[in-house]
Amino acid sequence: MAKLTSQQLAAAVKELWWFGLKQAYACVFGGFLLLVMIVTHYWYPIESLHRYDFIFLAAIAFQIFLLAFKLETAREALVIVVFHLLATVMELFKTSDAIGSWQYPEAYVFGIGNVPLFTGFMYSAVGSYIARVWRIFDFQYTRYPKRNLTVILVAGIYLNFFTHHFIWDMRWLLLGATCGLFLHTRIYFKVIHEHRHMPLLLGWFLVALFIWFAENIATFTNIWLYPNQSDSWRMVPLAKLSSWYLLMLLSFVLVSLVARKNTAADGVPALERGV
Repeated sequence: MAKLTSQQLAAAVKELWWFGLKQAYACVFGGFLLLVMIVTHYWYPIESLHRYDFIFLAAIAFQIFLLAFKLETAREALVIVVFHLLATVMELFKTSDAIGSWQYPEAYVFGIGNVPLFTGFMYSAVGSYIARVWRIFDFQYTRYPKRNLTVILVAGIYLNFFTHHFIWDMRWLLLGATCGLFLHTRIYFKVIHEHRHMPLLLGWFLVALFIWFAENIATFTNIWLYPNQSDSWRMVPLAKLSSWYLLMLLSFVLVSLVARKNTAADGVPALERGV
């Protein structure tokens, strides 16, 4: 194997550094929410305002800050609104007394039924990340499936989040359909000058894994609890990765529709188009 020259090594380190910085910028909304959750878990001195309500107001204030200083585009803000609405509907169903998939154990004023309103922002953080990372890494694709097929797939995924409580859980069928549809799709991303690429299915898995880690932090800080965590905290089962993977696909397609993101490979160098 050929050894890297000092110049090549320096270029690789520089690209890795910029990759990390861009990812951190793309995660800024989700990172802010996670930071607020951690800090208020260990130190929250405001007795006149419930912790959940503080998180909700902090999320709104941070959104205004991002828009005011042009750190977020209007389309990215629209993505957050759409995700918030869809997530709240799902949360109302999942936390109902009849279903009880998880619960929010603390008090709040800003909420609907069993759902504090800040919860929609947790899903919005995923959509916000995808919209922002798409822009700053100049995402392009090869062999991306027809958009109408992706819409049908994600509609099935969203419905399955509800229907699997009453009929057969189709998540593995949906995962299989996802693999079949996107098996040959590659995502191209530009860190500095040159487009790199990887299988899109792998990219989704890496992000889903990161969300699973964040979910463990959120449950540890008492943001929400699963039934098996009601007595004492324990790690979220790895099986939850399947749900987050499907949520990643749902979020990805929604961003492509709401923010009108391009899925063509127009920006990919000619030699790479046939990959």
